[in-house]
Amino acid sequence: MPFIENTTTDSNSVKIHYEDFGTGKPVVLIHGWPVSHEMWEYQVAEIVNNGFRCIAYDRRGFGQSDRPWSGYDYDHLASDLNALINELDLNEVTLVGFSMGGGEVIRYISTYGTAKIAKAVLISSIIPLVLKTSDHEEGVPKEMFDDIIANIFKDRPAFLTTFGKQFFNEGLLNKPVSSEIQDWMHHMAMISSPKATRDCVRSFSETDFRAELAKVNVPTLIIHGDADQTVPIEATSDLSAKGIPNAEYVIFENAPHGLFITHKDELNEHLIAFLKK
Repeated sequence: MPFIENTTTDSNSVKIHYEDFGTGKPVVLIHGWPVSHEMWEYQVAEIVNNGFRCIAYDRRGFGQSDRPWSGYDYDHLASDLNALINELDLNEVTLVGFSMGGGEVIRYISTYGTAKIAKAVLISSIIPLVLKTSDHEEGVPKEMFDDIIANIFKDRPAFLTTFGKQFFNEGLLNKPVSSEIQDWMHHMAMISSPKATRDCVRSFSETDFRAELAKVNVPTLIIHGDADQTVPIEATSDLSAKGIPNAEYVIFENAPHGLFITHKDELNEHLIAFLKK
């Protein structure tokens, strides 16, 4: 089981688990909250079969990576990504971030530059800001994130079951994914650190990336579903598409947050076409 080790400025050493498949130009996949790199199962094969090297890793606190008690802010998370890129000696990288993973993409670029980065992809991303503020009325009220953390403390398994239904826009008569997919996602989330799960809620909801968008100077693809009940498109990708220079913006009609499953064929088609440009 391969790991890279990152020692941050606070002298804490963290081992990050990753998987590395294929050859060609590298594509690094950054998973969403609260799961692991395994969420990319239906994208990895397509990327590798189309002639690219695909690296998918577990964010600290999730999957098989180390579970430190702290360090779940985006500076630490981007530092882990930087360590991965340096350790594997990657160049001409395409960074692909889903949901919370969009934060690592933007913070990496704004902190470390794009010397090693060729392209960026933001899927159902929290960029540039999810939280509702006085100058960001489209966002989600802080009380909703407070409730999420309270429910994780109260009954994490039950919360994750409810969250999984919202993730795919599941309703009484609408079952976009199988119960087995829901069970799989629930398992991925349950093996994550409870502390990381809670702390990352603050990171992905409260971090403001608006000032960092202009630093994205590589070709960027933005994909979001217009029926996303988890990360509202109006507060996020609609604004990212305006703030990132020359971004390509694709809206999936009636797609939920978890479109990497529900719309996997459509997503893969757009992703591979962008990688090959």
